[in-house]
Amino acid sequence: MYSSSLAQAPTLREPLHAPVAHLVRGGVTEGVHHGSVVVLGTDGEVAFQLGDIEVAFYPRSALKPVQAVAMVRAGLPLDGELLSLAAASHSGEERHLAGARRILDEAGLTEDDLRNVPDMPFGRPVRDTWIRDGRGPSRLAQNCSGKHAAMLYTCKLNGWPLDGYLDPGHPLQQAIAEIVEDLTGQRIAHTTVDGCGAPLFSVSLHGLARAAARITTAVPGTPESRVADAMREHPEMASGVGRDVAELMRAVPGLLAKDGFEGVEVAALPDGRAIAVKISDGADRARVPVAAAALARAGVDPALLTAFAGESLFGGGEPVGSVRPARALDPVSARV
Repeated sequence: MYSSSLAQAPTLREPLHAPVAHLVRGGVTEGVHHGSVVVLGTDGEVAFQLGDIEVAFYPRSALKPVQAVAMVRAGLPLDGELLSLAAASHSGEERHLAGARRILDEAGLTEDDLRNVPDMPFGRPVRDTWIRDGRGPSRLAQNCSGKHAAMLYTCKLNGWPLDGYLDPGHPLQQAIAEIVEDLTGQRIAHTTVDGCGAPLFSVSLHGLARAAARITTAVPGTPESRVADAMREHPEMASGVGRDVAELMRAVPGLLAKDGFEGVEVAALPDGRAIAVKISDGADRARVPVAAAALARAGVDPALLTAFAGESLFGGGEPVGSVRPARALDPVSARV
């Protein structure tokens, strides 16, 4: 299904994105979101593409399932909701904070050992309550705290230094980079720093979709399968109540999905069908319907995706239009 050899790193250049979504108000196209989309079939081949799927880009948090696989391969013993949290961009709900504390407790560590950037909770309702209660930014509330707690636990288990665990040259980050290349099937094009402070690896949209497909098609009991099972069984632990990516996993049986900042989403089914989306301007209002349209293009029943078809545009308090996927993304009748 997939080659065991690594392809060269994707090219670093300006992406050649295409129109992927339109804002249609009163029958007139008011705006256009550009981006790129890839759909993989069950054979791992590209079944559909739009825009620029081979240029180097940053997957942002959509790469977290891959990072979690790398940590499990390195001995991280988590499963279930705590493993889902290790791959999370969580909303900062109390269960997320409690879960991160549990991971740290198992490692014999505390919040003071975290080196992610202190922040308010990501989920708007949670953040609003947090602010009303007079609470300030914290490392535990920051949406990547589960991943960072798991990183520290992995270091502790392997005898790796806790100091500098976010340095690209640290053994942990070297191990993660190796698995990023393994699962994407290509060399990393560039490394920089993500918002939370962890290394951020640049691959291609095609490579990101390939990694998700490899995770969902892995043999039961493998690190890949354990991560996929944890996220699918505990989708709100990997995101939060009411988050679109959690609701999408609830709506589509067997689907693994992960979003990332700047308009990124990846999703894959157990049979290897996978999609990946990048919205050029980072707009979630385009990411959600474009990802749903890509899944329909991959053969997912459109009836399961109606809640993700695109938000309405209002005029005078009444709906007068919507955000619609580009016509090129209209689903085809045949499964890929």
